[in-house]
Amino acid sequence: MSAPNLNRQRSRELMERSRRVVAGGISSQIRLNEPGGEPLFFDRSEGALMWDADGNEYIDYIQGMGPNIFGHAPEFVSNQVSEDMRKGYVFAAQFERELEVAEMAADAVPIEDCTVRFASSGTEIDQLALRLARGYTGRTKYIRFEGHYHGWMDSVNHSVHPPIDEAGNVESPNVVGESAGMDPGAASQVIPCQWNDPDRLEAAFDRNPGQVAAVIMEPINANTNCIMPEPGYLEAVNEIAHRHGALVIFDEVITGFRVAYGGAQELLGITPDLATYAKSIAAGFPIAMLAGRRDIMDILGSGEVYHGGSFNSNVMSISAAYATLNHLKSEGDAFYADLNRRGQRLIEGLRHVAMETETDIHIQGLGSVFGISFNRSGDTIRNYRDHATKCDDARYIQFASEMMREGVRLSSNGRVHMSSAHTDEQVDQTIQAAGQALSRI
Repeated sequence: MSAPNLNRQRSRELMERSRRVVAGGISSQIRLNEPGGEPLFFDRSEGALMWDADGNEYIDYIQGMGPNIFGHAPEFVSNQVSEDMRKGYVFAAQFERELEVAEMAADAVPIEDCTVRFASSGTEIDQLALRLARGYTGRTKYIRFEGHYHGWMDSVNHSVHPPIDEAGNVESPNVVGESAGMDPGAASQVIPCQWNDPDRLEAAFDRNPGQVAAVIMEPINANTNCIMPEPGYLEAVNEIAHRHGALVIFDEVITGFRVAYGGAQELLGITPDLATYAKSIAAGFPIAMLAGRRDIMDILGSGEVYHGGSFNSNVMSISAAYATLNHLKSEGDAFYADLNRRGQRLIEGLRHVAMETETDIHIQGLGSVFGISFNRSGDTIRNYRDHATKCDDARYIQFASEMMREGVRLSSNGRVHMSSAHTDEQVDQTIQAAGQALSRI
């Protein structure tokens, strides 16, 4: 069975030009691994669709790596931003729309007596959360979990997806940097641990008595198979951390406003001390937000813990957030029910064609965001080490590359982002494309 032979000559020419002036030809490293073997240039996007520089059309499930919860360029967001930006772009001062967004966001976040602070990216806001935790507790170390991603900065880019032969003993993992050139001193503050395992978390605290400022995690591990927390696990994390005098930080950069209006906290019924947001809060515009208990956030508000940023709460990003939160609040539970229904329909369709083609596709997560992998064991993936030992990443890339040839754009890390713009017809087309792709591999 042959696959479509898409013309990508224009993209190749543009990439050749780009490599002469842009390092690697790309401006974010994940774009280098575009399924299909070559980074593409895109001309435009609308709703669930994108068109590359050669005019090829794709159903897009990357959706900006998650922010585009309404699809690309939703008109109601564009109209709001167009109206507000006429008043200016960057005030470097407060304005009423910012206050309105803060009030809506604080009302949405389940943390009791919550206050917020805005920034520009998920990486940046996780840095602020950890700095605040250190400032509040007077401690320097933090516990993180293998397979969870909190940004590309030196202080957090450790033990995300470490090679198993470097990761060390599961009881006391090595700190493995994800890049050359990282500050070696930053590693001394990082304590890697296994997720979904309260006993190993307790042991990590016992090995570092009185030194841990915070535990940071994705409450749903969207960066590795979209692993759900096991029943009672998040409650155990809160109990263990608080008993040892540490804070709990939920990284909701992906899950916030995507899995529910109140994020994973609302969905799972558990609240941390601090939580970080980005992506879906502004439908594709760059913004991030830290939310937390007032007594902790007060030392940020006083300036005891410093935070700056010229582009924080710029007019366009705040305007997009205002349109996003207004829309989500007005649509209510019906928005998420429809998003999850369509995503679940895609999940079931993919599982069906996997059975028909006798392939080992494995899917975990929710309708709004889920992970695709090729799992030789068929077992549920509970943590990163499960993924590293049971899943075939090369086979997934082969599948995603074949899907690109069928006109379906999947991410290089297996994460699928549904949007309200995806139609049932596009879901059907995707399932059909998966059947074609799987039969070839």
